[in-house]
Amino acid sequence: MELPQTLQIRNGEKKTPTFSAEEMSARLAKLRQHMNKNDIDTVLFTSFHNINYFAGFLYCSFGRPYGLVVAQNSSTSITANVDGGEPWRRGFGDNLVYTDWQQDNYFRAVKQLIANRGTIGIEFDHMSMENARKLQAAFPDVELVDIGKPTMFMRMIKSSEEIDLIREGARIADIGGAACVEALAEGVPEYEIARHATHTMIREIAKSCPNSVLMDTWTWFQSGINTDGAHNALTTRKLQRGDILSLNCFPMIAGYYTALERTLFLDSATDREIELWEINCQVHRRGRELIRPGVRCCDIAAELNEIYCEHDLLQYRTFGYGHSFGTLCHYYGREAGLELREDVETVLIPNMVVSMEPMIMLPQGLGGAGGYREHDILVLNEDGAENITKFPFGPEHNIIKK
Repeated sequence: MELPQTLQIRNGEKKTPTFSAEEMSARLAKLRQHMNKNDIDTVLFTSFHNINYFAGFLYCSFGRPYGLVVAQNSSTSITANVDGGEPWRRGFGDNLVYTDWQQDNYFRAVKQLIANRGTIGIEFDHMSMENARKLQAAFPDVELVDIGKPTMFMRMIKSSEEIDLIREGARIADIGGAACVEALAEGVPEYEIARHATHTMIREIAKSCPNSVLMDTWTWFQSGINTDGAHNALTTRKLQRGDILSLNCFPMIAGYYTALERTLFLDSATDREIELWEINCQVHRRGRELIRPGVRCCDIAAELNEIYCEHDLLQYRTFGYGHSFGTLCHYYGREAGLELREDVETVLIPNMVVSMEPMIMLPQGLGGAGGYREHDILVLNEDGAENITKFPFGPEHNIIKK
């Protein structure tokens, strides 16, 4: 029996998409305009974020490569047979499936869609060296150019539909935060609090966005020494009275990232802990004021650094002051050109969406040891920025008595 290298699976009916056909067509039109201007004949996307952004399908790699081939008159995702008809049902555009029966059938699928001539745009920041070599071997007469950075800048400017989705995500993140507070109690392990918040957010996503895939929503809830890292994983540590706590809720709707992050204390906080917390809140408030059109990311970071310097705390700052939102996640994607750091000179403009999230971490052995962090989401408009995070912050709200 001769088994196929590629096939098409039209199983079921097309699902109601997260974004309208007009929205998806506008994204592709912007991409094709860039292709025309830069003499790029075809684009082969391979990343989670760009395939989701331009095709509306969020793949699960599990060691297999995926793709989206965009030409002037077509857009076709390349997916693995393990996914069946799901990529076609949920994706915008056509779909070609490759099988596991022969090695490198992925590249055979690519060759069905791209001619061996001209220029192919690929994501230099995503494609592995091994696959880049295989691609060049499959297309010896083609020039490979980068499309990763140009599309990152395209994604940084959000459409009204994207902003609506991010706004809904921020609302659901606030609900997750309330669920964390609800579950707080002495002796409760971190993972139980996180589980309650995550399930609460998933139920709300299902209610609010019934056509969205329900995947990847998560909560990090850190306590005590575990608050020293912003991305520290859940543990079995049980909460103790007087603990510093970090609440981190991340509802994921159709691969779109939103977040709520807050410092809390269980039952009580020392004078030094409150002092450090209030300084970080001061930085947070000033940072929110600085986010407006025409301001460079690096200048925001420089001014906020001065506040920490006044209190001899700059050495305890652990990362930049904020980042963009959109189709990104903790294990894929990042719009690195829109981070509020000293080395990023991007100028803020309307329809960008960024966080303000200052953090300081004092190690054990110092008074007030722990990680302090607040996080709000701001949507830039013509006049300034709208804060779409509503969950309260600071000592007057988040010393939780149980």
